[in-house]
Amino acid sequence: MADHGERETGLSGELTADGHRLSARVYYADTDFSGFVYHARYLEFFERGRSDFLRLCGVHHTELAAGAEGERIVWVVRRMEIDFRSPARMDDVLTIETRTENISGARIFMGQRILRGGTVLIEAKVEAAIVGEDGRPRRFPKAWITAFMPASTG
Repeated sequence: MADHGERETGLSGELTADGHRLSARVYYADTDFSGFVYHARYLEFFERGRSDFLRLCGVHHTELAAGAEGERIVWVVRRMEIDFRSPARMDDVLTIETRTENISGARIFMGQRILRGGTVLIEAKVEAAIVGEDGRPRRFPKAWITAFMPASTG
């Protein structure tokens, strides 16, 4: 795991006691003809939240793909459950929150939500894994488990 010194609030958001927080603005390209965020765009907001969470924990996709952990590995989303509560609109400033709920072997279970102000718009449960070049699951390195688990769990 490389340390790129990005723990502070900035382009990658910030680490919190429970996980990670990232702000994003809704642009015209994120919306459909109604002016609301197109449903598939929420997946992209969630992906940014997960990617920046990993980045601030010291895990970088480009380094993993280059073999920094001894072999080339990649993250894959295995399952996602999404609850759409209320739509976001053009120019809204959203907060994407990501937290690790559990890590088991090669899988990580995360909770994510998108808020506008204090209102939860979208919630997701995500199961992701790391796989090698052969497509087979790889166990999480112990250092990652420590980095990804919320400080609030001890």
